[in-house]
Amino acid sequence: MKNSTKLLAATLAGLFSLPLAHAETKPLRALLLTGGCCHDYKVQKDLLKKGIEERANIVVDQIHTDNNTTAPDLPIYGMPEYAKGYDVVIHDECAAGISDDAVVKAVLAPHKAGIPGVNLHCSMHSYRIGDFKKKVTELGTPTSQWFEYLGIQSTGHGKKTPISIVFTDVEHPITNGAADWTTGDEELYNNVTVFKSAHALAKGQQGDDEFVVAWTNDYQGTRVFSTTIGHMNETVGDPRYLDLVTRGILWACGKIDEKGGIAEGYGLENVEP
Repeated sequence: MKNSTKLLAATLAGLFSLPLAHAETKPLRALLLTGGCCHDYKVQKDLLKKGIEERANIVVDQIHTDNNTTAPDLPIYGMPEYAKGYDVVIHDECAAGISDDAVVKAVLAPHKAGIPGVNLHCSMHSYRIGDFKKKVTELGTPTSQWFEYLGIQSTGHGKKTPISIVFTDVEHPITNGAADWTTGDEELYNNVTVFKSAHALAKGQQGDDEFVVAWTNDYQGTRVFSTTIGHMNETVGDPRYLDLVTRGILWACGKIDEKGGIAEGYGLENVEP
């Protein structure tokens, strides 16, 4: 009888501990960087934070500047350990005028150290050094370094008109189950160079122009996800866009399996209402 009682107690303890352990899964910590030229970052930073936190067990901390020039005064500059304690950095800054090699190296430092990166829209046109419009043919140069991190070299975009998005890899963990869609007015970024380390997930078409608009990159062993979509508030607040960005974060942090399943403790069931 005593053994049976002990067994029952142990079984009940195990059952009750399962949801507790599940609920105590530590959220991913994401650092979102916003500010700079040409975008409504005051609104978009909050759309991103709310949308991401509603979709997964992720806490988004923000570093934002109201500086709307091409050289925003983000306090991370010159601080290579700015991402210490974070699981991922989301770059959504528009810093085309930041061209100091030492500053760019410091921005890249956490990613070289293994912290995943997620890059949105104008971050692709940031940290330009030298003749950035010239097709990269040599790696390891000051001009190529930001492009190597991203996986694609982009130098410009066309008019603001709708983009037809077609997912070219629907079996990838990020895009598993995603449906093609057409944005409102958006900017289609060009692809000057697509590096071998990059893997295309979606293409966008505007008239006769077609370019990769979402992809992953292997940056010296660090996972990186990027999308050039996200100029307009309408797009940033679109559930389809927020789904894509959130799944990109989870993939970068290794929280999605090969079939697209979200790791236990990081899905919607763990988001506090």
